[in-house]
Amino acid sequence: MSALVSMIATIQTIGISEGFIGTWSRAWAASWIVAFPALMIVVPLVRRLVAIISRPE
Repeated sequence: MSALVSMIATIQTIGISEGFIGTWSRAWAASWIVAFPALMIVVPLVRRLVAIISRPE
């Protein structure tokens, strides 16, 4: 899924041209470097928030 999203963003930015695969793969790798640690921090916080909100009274 992330590959598809980054591919669409790259196509919209530079179009399908020479060097597209290299540009897209670098962008995808860079997004994982940021997104994966952020996901590891955000998911537990969201789970706690959902547990608090959905507690039966």
